[in-house]
Amino acid sequence: MSELTPPATVVSVAVDAPQHSALRSALSYTSDRPLPAGTVVHVPLGKRTVCGVVWPAAAGDPLGSVPGDGPPLELRPVEAALSSLAPLPHEWCKLVQFAANYYQRSLGEVALSVLPPELRKLNDTQLAQRLKKLQKLAPAGGPAPVLPELTPEQTQALEGLAAADAGSVALLHGSTGSGKTEVYQRLVARSLDAGRQALVLVPEINLTPQLEARFAERFPDRLIVSLHSGLTPAQRLRHWLAAHLGQADIVLGTRMAVFASLPRLGLIVVDEEHDPSYKSQEGARYSARDLAVYRGKLEGAQVVLGSATPSMESWQQAERGRYLRLSMPARVGGGVLPQVRFVDMNHVPKDAAYNAALSPALVAALQRRLERGEQSLVLLNRRGYSPVLQCLECGWKSGCPHCSAWRVFHRVDRTLRCHHCGYTERVPRACPDCGNADIQPVGRGTERLEEQLEHALPGARVARIDADTTRLKGTLETQLASVHAGEVDVLVGTQMVAKGHDFRRVTLVAAVNPDAALFSSDFRAGERLFALLMQAAGRAGRDAEQAARSEMLVQTWHPTHPLYAALRGHDYTAFAASTLAEREMAAMPPFAHQALLRAEGRTQEIAQDWLAAAAGAAEALGAADAGVTLYPPVPMAVARVANVERAQMLVESPTRPGLQRLLAQWMPQLHALRAEHKGLLRWAIDVDPLAI
Repeated sequence: MSELTPPATVVSVAVDAPQHSALRSALSYTSDRPLPAGTVVHVPLGKRTVCGVVWPAAAGDPLGSVPGDGPPLELRPVEAALSSLAPLPHEWCKLVQFAANYYQRSLGEVALSVLPPELRKLNDTQLAQRLKKLQKLAPAGGPAPVLPELTPEQTQALEGLAAADAGSVALLHGSTGSGKTEVYQRLVARSLDAGRQALVLVPEINLTPQLEARFAERFPDRLIVSLHSGLTPAQRLRHWLAAHLGQADIVLGTRMAVFASLPRLGLIVVDEEHDPSYKSQEGARYSARDLAVYRGKLEGAQVVLGSATPSMESWQQAERGRYLRLSMPARVGGGVLPQVRFVDMNHVPKDAAYNAALSPALVAALQRRLERGEQSLVLLNRRGYSPVLQCLECGWKSGCPHCSAWRVFHRVDRTLRCHHCGYTERVPRACPDCGNADIQPVGRGTERLEEQLEHALPGARVARIDADTTRLKGTLETQLASVHAGEVDVLVGTQMVAKGHDFRRVTLVAAVNPDAALFSSDFRAGERLFALLMQAAGRAGRDAEQAARSEMLVQTWHPTHPLYAALRGHDYTAFAASTLAEREMAAMPPFAHQALLRAEGRTQEIAQDWLAAAAGAAEALGAADAGVTLYPPVPMAVARVANVERAQMLVESPTRPGLQRLLAQWMPQLHALRAEHKGLLRWAIDVDPLAI
């Protein structure tokens, strides 16, 4: 008598289906043995074999996920499972499910995009070999640290956090230099003592090396790993595995790390929580800060959001009592915030005001620092030599042939470079239109500012830090080391140097030409400018001996603007109160909830026609009755990039549930509309957009 074949088990598997697919849930497969939820598997999808994650049954369609009313299809079997890897935690699956639903992406796209790419390529044998190599990961080692004495404000903050409930959210509003990192480290120590893991998020990769060094010094006997896009695929897999298996006690990372698999998570810290870098701008456009808050409640982990200039959303939550607010206004070690002074460019001779970035008052202030052996930081948030070249004879400008944008002049390599599509060519010897040889730069970027500083301050050691000077790996660390060693007199840079760096010798910070944000069509521009200037000001006066003579100079044509009045007093509270009052009157976020539907087509007409059809579908679903407003389609600010036309449509609702209900009903129709418009290239939905 032949042996009976055991019945196959049906499992739901999240796979990354093609982007144009309307499929949003898990697919069903058969398995010759039960597979626990969270198991990483390889399954057939069409003619390919892809990586997937076995999903909890309640989250997927248990009967198979073939849309339509046709006959049931025979389910295909799971080809292989990574049995040597412990299943992903159930809470991790819930986090991914929430992110996929909220940001209107497919389940498999989110689940697979946040796993290490290297993991998706390995079979079980190869993975087992990688797991053996994890034994080489070990704590940095070193002497036990000497803990600094806490300030009264730090002590009070820690006491407040100790009394908070598990899963609670706290907003740590601490001025620059107030010792927020010390509070983070004390909280991490508490979490480790309780046998839990800690996750610490920072907004940018360039802030991770110094944070890793500080945590390695404080916790020499604990395994610390980092997770960010700057790691090699092998490093990222190794660090992810250490976190997933519970070997790593502390995980430091950028926004992607919010999805790290952590079986013993007890604490999440989001440093500089206001930073827009926490919002992804491609694929699933998630906010790592918001997901950190959700994950904390999901797993009973304490969440601490830290910033000197909190986002309006977080500040409002604290005002409503939903977040615990803790303040640390004083600086550690006797340091004080710099005095803020304004250089009124209306009183500067016109030739100097329009043609030079440096006013006489700023040059004099820089010279005084040079004479005293102190350092200065000059901030201009625009890289390149000048934003555009212009012919003075016929008016030709260096536009990009592929984008509705100017090509920036980079004098270092004599090129015109589009910062949107990357198109680069040599600067022409004469005007392409009229042949005139007199082509002049218009406006200025950090390259030109560096040149003017060298001319105005002969003998000064001027260094520039921006995206152009830090392209090669390790160059940023080398440049920052030179600044810390006192080998630089004047540092000029973009927002890269304005936050997170502890420059002990800087006593002067100067902001050149920040006025443009005061009159931007983006309602968040003022909030971002205030945060940038407050963060930049915080680089000065961090050393107690020099703090009394530290200052910030702001060159402006509008010195009486209310934003600058709040900046003068380092008064974030007043700025936040006035900004929230304006937002409430105008029914803007956080008092309204938005989504942005973007479309890209071969022509602007195609993109806007598709958006108009999408609006019609939403109205048919009862958008107006639900209180959801759909604004007319319009071209994006940069309407053409790489010969692709772009348009957008704003969707707004007074309530988050109302917006989410419409989006969930709308998505299948948008996928169907995509097939009907042949000239449409791509479309995407951005929930809670940061820029419109």
